[in-house]
Amino acid sequence: MSENQMISSVVLMVADYDEALNFYTHKLGFECIADTAMGPGKRWVQIAPPGNSSGTRLVLARATNDSQRAAIGNQTGGRVFLFIQTPAFWADYERLQAQGVHFLEAPREEPHGTVVIFEDLYGNKLELVQYH
Repeated sequence: MSENQMISSVVLMVADYDEALNFYTHKLGFECIADTAMGPGKRWVQIAPPGNSSGTRLVLARATNDSQRAAIGNQTGGRVFLFIQTPAFWADYERLQAQGVHFLEAPREEPHGTVVIFEDLYGNKLELVQYH
């Protein structure tokens, strides 16, 4: 493999493009990088945290069969799916609370930083973290 490769995108299985796009952009504050029609019922939807449009993106992929629908809300078998790094943990935590995001625990201090786990609209686990 060549040097300087990077992971450009990660797929997130969703039930509906618009409801997922609404949650990630309005509740979490992500930016919509692309939303392109790809034929009947299919879209290329990429999102990323604010200021990260040139980094790794999430591709919202609408589930189209039973196997894909089974993955909705269980992207990683119950483990944390995404780690969202922030330089302003408490401000971001309070903003997410105000948006009605469902937290699975209270914020806590770990050896590596301040963390809290929350869920997306389908039940996937995400972690907000400010590293020390």
